[in-house]
Amino acid sequence: MAAKVQDLNAKVRAGTGKGAARQARRDGDVPGIVYGGGAEPQSISIPFNYLLTKLRKGGFMSTLHNLKIEGQDDVRVICRGVQRDVVKDLPTHIDLMRLKRTSRVKIFIPVEFINADTCPGVKKGGVLTVVRNEVELDVLAGDIPEHITVDLANVQIGDTISISSVTLPEGATPAITDRDFVIANVSAPRALLAEDDGDDDVAADEVPTTGDDA
Repeated sequence: MAAKVQDLNAKVRAGTGKGAARQARRDGDVPGIVYGGGAEPQSISIPFNYLLTKLRKGGFMSTLHNLKIEGQDDVRVICRGVQRDVVKDLPTHIDLMRLKRTSRVKIFIPVEFINADTCPGVKKGGVLTVVRNEVELDVLAGDIPEHITVDLANVQIGDTISISSVTLPEGATPAITDRDFVIANVSAPRALLAEDDGDDDVAADEVPTTGDDA
């Protein structure tokens, strides 16, 4: 199932240049520009508090948005830059790029783990360690998945789950292609690891020495 694309509300900004941008900030907005997609760049503004709330939720730069401007058709966009005040670290300008549904985009997708309650490794006392709770994928803008699924039904203690072992949604590929990166693993419990270390020490003590006393 494709992920629901979040709305991003904006309005047309009158004028261009630094003067118009300063006026937008005085009006409580963040000035910005929308470009790409075979159309002319357009100056916009987004309410400051509304945008700040979205930025603070995290993942804004890698989230596809449905840009809504009154009187215009909705268009899908992705953020390609947020300029911030060097002292206050607050947004002062935003760049958005239009995307067609057939455009490919690299975006972070959440990882969903299923069957953790029946995972053999976990039931034996193993510990599930999640290395990545989201994975960057190369996907079609019109078919972004809600999540990728990792099935733990047959995972044992000591098993490592890498991206190559996960079935990705049709048309999606990992954005990182130069290595088979780890998503999660099931490790032995600390107590068991400590026992193993102790056994090694005993074994070493039991090794007979050679020499005059032998």
